[in-house]
Amino acid sequence: MSGETIGARIREHRKIRRLSVRELATRVAVSPSAMEKYESGARNPAPGLVVRIARALAVGPERLTGQPYLNGSETEDQAQAVIPELRRIMLTYDSPDDLGAVPRPLSVLGAEMSEVARMRQAGSYVPMGPLLPPLLSELTQVALTTAGREQAQAYLLLATGYRAANSLSHKLGYHDLSLTAIERVRWAADRSGDPLMQVTGAYLKAGAMLRMGSYASARRLLTGLADEVLRLSPEECPTEAHNAVLGALYLKLSILEARDGQPARAAQYLDDARHVAALLRNSDTDHYELSFGPTNLRIHEVAGLIDGGDTEQALARLREWGAEQGADEWTLPADLPAERASHHHIDVASAKLARGDRAGSARALRTARRLAPNHTRFHPTTRATAATLVRLDRNPSEDVAELARWAGV
Repeated sequence: MSGETIGARIREHRKIRRLSVRELATRVAVSPSAMEKYESGARNPAPGLVVRIARALAVGPERLTGQPYLNGSETEDQAQAVIPELRRIMLTYDSPDDLGAVPRPLSVLGAEMSEVARMRQAGSYVPMGPLLPPLLSELTQVALTTAGREQAQAYLLLATGYRAANSLSHKLGYHDLSLTAIERVRWAADRSGDPLMQVTGAYLKAGAMLRMGSYASARRLLTGLADEVLRLSPEECPTEAHNAVLGALYLKLSILEARDGQPARAAQYLDDARHVAALLRNSDTDHYELSFGPTNLRIHEVAGLIDGGDTEQALARLREWGAEQGADEWTLPADLPAERASHHHIDVASAKLARGDRAGSARALRTARRLAPNHTRFHPTTRATAATLVRLDRNPSEDVAELARWAGV
């Protein structure tokens, strides 16, 4: 498609389907005037609405967001260069090519995978990407040629590696490869013998369902997983890991319900998550790379409001929490994983733009860029927000213009 923005792509696909603006607006439950603003680029649709529009137009969401982004300097990044090799490895996952050398000791591979996991959470995809193919290849050889505890550990590390491959593929816009990576996470997790890693693999699948707008399927999967974690938990004293995974499931369900237009259900799942957080003494945790605690609770509360279209209330929450800190706006903890923090600021940038605060929107994008430049640059909301900031200002400042160029607009 030739369109350079989400709005232009919506318009092109609408015309291909021979729908009027009013007909498309009716199908996705928005006003015709709002749809006109989306198509003109004066406003950007929230992620949940992008999914609804895509379904109404019988295309994947990535067709509207324009992913993967191959029309700018991103094509030179090392992160893009590893995609073909990751495809090969994930295709031959259970019958790999010979390494040609003896794999390194599992302790060494485990240490390297810990660094990969750290990079994933920091959104450092460019330096992480080249590490993945050889590491996955070595771990596969170990997993398929050993037994007992060593084999189980190799499969657990493989699940972690495939999760990193999923993040890389998804963030770069290779959604087909992301779905394959999720299935590989589940394959390795099942063989690791770790039930909470198995739940984590299914949690990732539910997230993909959510992104594609398969809300009923995702809801069934997530509620079933929550029941499974409760069943697995020691009856008298559930572990911190069990509670953290359960809390993450409730937060994902809260976002699902917000996107599906069920604010009461979303609020109930947030309350369930608050109850679990209290069991963890309201401390932030990172079990199975699932950030959970009071910080992520607030992030999800704001994200749910934004996804539900209530940007005014979302920004009011940020001001309210900021006042508790003696600040104008809520400040995230410095030790929050950078990818999670940058995602929050990207959401806030979109909300501020929707409320007409262009300067605040640009500041939020710059904050996200500082925290996790790779993640921010490849995020479709960054590109859409930066493009709208430039379009709405006939004489954009050099800061805004540079931000848009950096984002590939």
